Amino acid sequence: MDALRVLAPGLLTSVQDVGRPGLRRLGVPAGGAADPPTLRLANLLAGNPQGAAALEVTHGGPTLEVLAESVRVALAGECAIGIQDAGGHRGEAAAWSSLTLRRGDRLRLGRVASGLRAYLAVAGGIAVAPVLGSAATDLRGGWGGLRGRALRAGDLLPLASDRPAGGGETRLDPPPWWTRDGAVRAVPGPQDGHFTAAALELLATAQWTVTPSSDRTGLRLDGPELEHRGAAEIVSDACLPGSIQVPGSRRPIVLLADGGTTGGYPKIATVASADLGALGRLRPGARLRFELVDVATAERLRRELEAWFAAVARGGTGTPS
Repeated sequence: MDALRVLAPGLLTSVQDVGRPGLRRLGVPAGGAADPPTLRLANLLAGNPQGAAALEVTHGGPTLEVLAESVRVALAGECAIGIQDAGGHRGEAAAWSSLTLRRGDRLRLGRVASGLRAYLAVAGGIAVAPVLGSAATDLRGGWGGLRGRALRAGDLLPLASDRPAGGGETRLDPPPWWTRDGAVRAVPGPQDGHFTAAALELLATAQWTVTPSSDRTGLRLDGPELEHRGAAEIVSDACLPGSIQVPGSRRPIVLLADGGTTGGYPKIATVASADLGALGRLRPGARLRFELVDVATAERLRRELEAWFAAVARGGTGTPS
């Protein structure tokens, strides 16, 4: 079996794709990459369909050994890459590009230097068995991906047998939206009526700090208290990635990819889907602001992002907001 052997797993590395959309009515979170646009870029660089399974690297990356004649890999994100060939010669490679490795080569991903996550795609994808139509690892549920967990030393990552040949390496400058440092756009609601006017104003004007208790389920934010008009709980209803819940602590929680499908805290706003990737790049201690926009603006932002991906897939570029 052609594979990548995991020599060191990194701090938290898991198999992720674009998740399981359409199953929330069954209580199944979409899951998948915490930063979907960067996963899609890694796959574009590798020559894969944008939603193919890849490795999500958090904080620091793994060291992998090639157990195949050749394999083409691509990294999207700011992460140092060290190479050691089968003869022991060492070198470096660039992020935001692809490279072809040979049998016995070792690839070491260093600390994620900017943001929290990076994505390593393999031409042809990582051939783990899909669960409910997806290869994504559900770390809380313990299923999907590679035995439902993060990588461990000694794991073998099976490679698709019909992956494309190496060569024709690709490179991309970090996209404009990846380095964008503006506010995260959010639409008020669906329960903004449960909050005072002062709370809505604070949400949009305060600086918020990502706390260390944040994970793939959600970002817990520190900042001023957001006052409820009444009770801090509601009858449990539907939640989505991007839902900004405010529990009794009066500090917001922004749900991410592994966030639950229902919840009993009122949601003051919902992050525009085009900005969900930006949330997945925030590490503990990072600061952020929210900008409240209407639904039409959020839809336009998403259309612009998809147009940018379409242009890159055709070999050009665009500039989404």
